[in-house]
Amino acid sequence: MHIFKDTNYDFLGKKWPFIILSLVLTVAGMVSLVVKGGPEYGLDFRGGALIDVRFSSRPPVDEIRKALGQAIRGEITVQEVAGANDLQIGVELKEGTPEARALALQAARGQVIQTLATMFSATAGKTDFHNVGQDALVESLREPMARGGVSLTDTQLAEVAKAMLEFRNTPPRSGLIGGLDDLAGVPGVTPAMMPVLKQELVLAKFSIRNVEVVSPKVTGELRNQALLATLYALAAMLIYIAFRFEWTYGLAAVIAVFHDTVMTVGLFSLFNKPIDLTVVAALLTLVGYSMNDTIVVFDRIRENQKLLRREAYDKIVNLSLNQTLSRTTLTAGLTFLTCLALYLFGGPVLHGFAFALVAGIIVGTYSSIFIAAPIVIYLREYMESRKKAVVAAK
Repeated sequence: MHIFKDTNYDFLGKKWPFIILSLVLTVAGMVSLVVKGGPEYGLDFRGGALIDVRFSSRPPVDEIRKALGQAIRGEITVQEVAGANDLQIGVELKEGTPEARALALQAARGQVIQTLATMFSATAGKTDFHNVGQDALVESLREPMARGGVSLTDTQLAEVAKAMLEFRNTPPRSGLIGGLDDLAGVPGVTPAMMPVLKQELVLAKFSIRNVEVVSPKVTGELRNQALLATLYALAAMLIYIAFRFEWTYGLAAVIAVFHDTVMTVGLFSLFNKPIDLTVVAALLTLVGYSMNDTIVVFDRIRENQKLLRREAYDKIVNLSLNQTLSRTTLTAGLTFLTCLALYLFGGPVLHGFAFALVAGIIVGTYSSIFIAAPIVIYLREYMESRKKAVVAAK
């Protein structure tokens, strides 16, 4: 399918406005990064608490995100888990010492439970069986059992509480039971205990399944691994293109892709958007996308060199850019529309990922035409001038 036929646009003649635009945006992004002390990292890279919550039905994510944002200070992230009624709630922990972080973790967990309990109308004054530990369960049942005429030692009560919690946590329940009557089948639970359990316990519509802390050391390792992944991808592509074409093509492609990555990160800084692991995934996607677009142009240049041996190299490059214009427009246009829809309608969780793709596709598309191609011409002219200088010297 061809959108443009027999075009003869002078792309190379219009390269300077785009090169100047790239320089301005790159410098602005770098200045912004320096002034702000580096990129603004998301919770994945800064450290914090990750709380896995399972719900009895599909949770209202936006309402939960809003309620938690009002109740808890610092950054809050709420992400759905595909294929389940689960959420992963991230809470920023700024305290530095292990003791302070442990206290902050407990406080954050309590605030999350309290906020969710308020939202889902858990009965006040009763023990939430879905979110209680063994010691707290024993403490809440000791006196009611005695008042109800159930005689148990602390050891016996602890064993019954342990069996009840194991029943609750065992799949397929995995933290949520259908009703308190289900506890009648737990070993150690007698019919005399059931009225007490129904009186003292309540079942919230959610369960805190797991709480873990992402430490600054781990986040530092994640940042290093993300950087190495990007550099390894660039190095591998440089080697690939150098073997498939010439080293000048490989160097030009890597410079163009590096330009795309730096500009996209700079735009994140200019627009005050945090960088998390989803953004890193988007940047790696852009590295491959931009490189593929550039390779298509380079491949057409190589084919035209064989067919048009007597033509000037810059004319061959310009012709190749015109011949691949339809393909570039279709590929970039459709991908851009998809990513734009993700950005507009994908919700807060996908904003960073979609923004990186939208910005990267725009930058990557014009860099293939107005950045990579001029660099190839410059490198080729530089190498030819070096050869002429060597020949003249002899």
